[in-house]
Amino acid sequence: METHYLTPLFSPQSLVVFAGKADQPDQQTCYGRGIRAQLEQGGFSGPVTFLDVGMSGTLSDLAHSRADLAVIALPNDELSFALEVAGRIQCRAALILSAGVDGALAGELHAIARKHGIHLLGPNCLGYQRPRLHINASVAGPLAQPGSLALISQSGALTTAILDWASQNAVGFSTVVSLGANTAVDLAQTLDFLATDPATQSIVIYMEGLTDARRFLSALRGAANTKPVVVLKAGNAAAASQAALTHSGAIVASDEVFDAALRRTGAVRVSSFVQLFSAAKCLASRYRPVGPRLAVITNGGGPGVLAADWIDHLGLQLATLSAAAAQALAPELPPHASLAQLIDLSEEAGAEAFSAAVQACGRDSQVDGILVIYSPKLGGDPAAVARAVSALNAGLGKPLLTCWMGDRQVAEARQLINAAGLATFRTPEAAVDGFSNIASFYQNQQLLHQTPPPLSQLAQPDLDGARLLIEGVLAERRKVLTEMESKALLAAFHIPITQTILARSAAEAMLIASQLGYPVALKIDSPDIAHKSDVQGVVLNLANAAAVRDAYGDMMATVRRLLPDARINGVTVQKMAGKRHGRELYIGVVTDRLFGPAISFGAGGTMIELIADRAVELPPLNQFLAQRLIGRVRSAATLGEWRGAPPAQREAVEQMLLRVSEMVCELPQLREMDINPLIVDEHGALAVDARIVVDAAPPSAQGYGHLAILPYPSSYTQEWPMRGGGQYTLRPVQPDDASMLQELVRGLSEKSRYYRFASSLRELSVPMLARYTLIDYDREMALVAVLTQRAPGPDGEFVETDSIIGVSRYIANPDRSSCEFSLLVDDRYSGQGLGTRLMLAIMDVARDKGLSEIDGLVLCKNSGMLKLMASLGFQIRPYEDDPDFRLCSKTL
Repeated sequence: METHYLTPLFSPQSLVVFAGKADQPDQQTCYGRGIRAQLEQGGFSGPVTFLDVGMSGTLSDLAHSRADLAVIALPNDELSFALEVAGRIQCRAALILSAGVDGALAGELHAIARKHGIHLLGPNCLGYQRPRLHINASVAGPLAQPGSLALISQSGALTTAILDWASQNAVGFSTVVSLGANTAVDLAQTLDFLATDPATQSIVIYMEGLTDARRFLSALRGAANTKPVVVLKAGNAAAASQAALTHSGAIVASDEVFDAALRRTGAVRVSSFVQLFSAAKCLASRYRPVGPRLAVITNGGGPGVLAADWIDHLGLQLATLSAAAAQALAPELPPHASLAQLIDLSEEAGAEAFSAAVQACGRDSQVDGILVIYSPKLGGDPAAVARAVSALNAGLGKPLLTCWMGDRQVAEARQLINAAGLATFRTPEAAVDGFSNIASFYQNQQLLHQTPPPLSQLAQPDLDGARLLIEGVLAERRKVLTEMESKALLAAFHIPITQTILARSAAEAMLIASQLGYPVALKIDSPDIAHKSDVQGVVLNLANAAAVRDAYGDMMATVRRLLPDARINGVTVQKMAGKRHGRELYIGVVTDRLFGPAISFGAGGTMIELIADRAVELPPLNQFLAQRLIGRVRSAATLGEWRGAPPAQREAVEQMLLRVSEMVCELPQLREMDINPLIVDEHGALAVDARIVVDAAPPSAQGYGHLAILPYPSSYTQEWPMRGGGQYTLRPVQPDDASMLQELVRGLSEKSRYYRFASSLRELSVPMLARYTLIDYDREMALVAVLTQRAPGPDGEFVETDSIIGVSRYIANPDRSSCEFSLLVDDRYSGQGLGTRLMLAIMDVARDKGLSEIDGLVLCKNSGMLKLMASLGFQIRPYEDDPDFRLCSKTL
């Protein structure tokens, strides 16, 4: 409905510049001297006014100096006054080009910007470029070439390096933003803007740190839902893990948690600057997500084998032509060509052979992408081959990457490929890396669309019991649960555990062991001992009473000698698991400083750190995500038939991961957890040992605020009666509602469709369906009214069918204080109060999310909707930008 709130910053119509006096360059900063030239050379067509912060002009000059954006490049001690002046002349955005501004001054600048309602980029940044708008409001170098790729960087040095590289590699940009430290407009807000920017087709991010994980993930999910996003993150060391109290905290680095978070957004992460360049080349060529099968066409076996090796290393697939395609292609190739695995055209291959091979791969459904590798040969014509391959790109419909190896002999060929907008690389590995980024984006889109509920559909856990147990521990000013308490907490969530009984003497231990049945295990029970094995606090396979008595005495003596200050409750006795074919696994929870709780899974046992076989996922989990988590660890191979053992019950491990996800979602006090070992065999899974660390719930934990990814908000589900009998369910939309939503739109009258969509569309496109059902519940909400009807089937049995009969929706504006609504009701159910109920419910959700205003556009001809808005207390007034609409707004 409205332009993005950062439009005055990134698409200004007019500028004022505070850069010091041009006739006194020695008193200007280096940024001040540079910004005038950059703005002039960029060719910005709007008015640009240079103001003197000393206000040597008249008040009239000041009053007429209003502009969308103020660019400030002054000494640090003059920044506050200049920003104050920008506010007084009603600038809606400001850019501060500076370096070395400390936190205190940055805070002062942010306060001034908030006071005047200014969106502030900076301080400590190099500015931004918008080549299509001819705006070079930066000191990062000459204006880049126009393109469809956007760059956001938290490093000024890397921004200038990437721009320099791009100028030599024919890579253009829609937007380049250098954020730097202490900026008010942050990474998430910039992503928000680029997600809605029609000139931006793909986004590359270099980042070093975050302040608000959920807002960042929300913005990243929103952007990656429509555009490929590639991220390079620096600062991968996990210093926080040094003070961890359990195995989980000791081995799960924050970098692994960041990886897990990024996968759930649908974005792709690269690990090196070289890979970032590879990704930028591919995305600048506007390649779209594909599958993992890459065909390699080459005129030399060696480079092709290198590419094949790297394809295997990255977990991609080397695509081979189908038998029919290979048979049809063979007559067009030199006699020594091979089509078995690689498409090796042989050294005699010329432009015609390369062209035929590329076209064959383009037609073959077994190929998702094509890599053409050319090695210079005596008498060969690299430029002719480059022209032939480049000419095929437009109609191919698949990613086409090139690697012209060498230097001087292929220089002209590379220029031709660059000019055609194709991505070209100097080595086969770099080219495969580039394709891997595209394939990863395709795979991560599946994770983006997973929005599991906080609680699975299994038996309901004993939440009250679990919370009482944790409150009891915290009341004793303890944070570490004993093994007995940890297992009681697991049992509250129906996680299978070994029966465990505490013994306070050797005699008690013998009595308990005889009741449980031999063999048994003894474990020291102390809140002060994190790893029992480190102090010889675990003894296994005790076969009789004498062994239990001796082990008890030896264990107590050893522990008291090694840790004399440790509080010891006694020794737990438990029957050995007795799973002859059991595999030792591990499930853990660690709380990351930014992203909150994360669930880890992998190989278990006493050598867990040494084996280092683990994968991490953010909660909440569903079965798909649990299966993906298991599949990412090496030890997953042991769950099948393994060295004579029958296959283990993999479903039991999935259920246990879902239960742990429930614990994490429902218990914000949970900080760390360690189920190790978790033994699984053909009969099921069993938690043998567990250790849990808790702490007071953070103030933000209400409403799943402790989670980085908001779960499905099932708490908004309601049942309402229909007029005339029956009832409908009002609930948040789910991804699998797409087909019902499509049927709703198809069944509408032409007038209703026009009133809702202001067009004559007859059904929703696939992207529109995805947009309306795969939503981010943190920034928008859609409530659907689902009617369940029973009717006799062909065999006489009654069949239940669900249909959506109404939808209300809001999308929060980027300022996160207001939102825009929409409403749609099935024609057959109009006049039954359904629209009123949907609007009241969606306003309740918006109010619950802290939004202060809701508004929307309604066509003037839509008298029924305008009447409904008036009855709900909305203010209705003309919409200045389009007289055919009315703007309806209400304070929440």
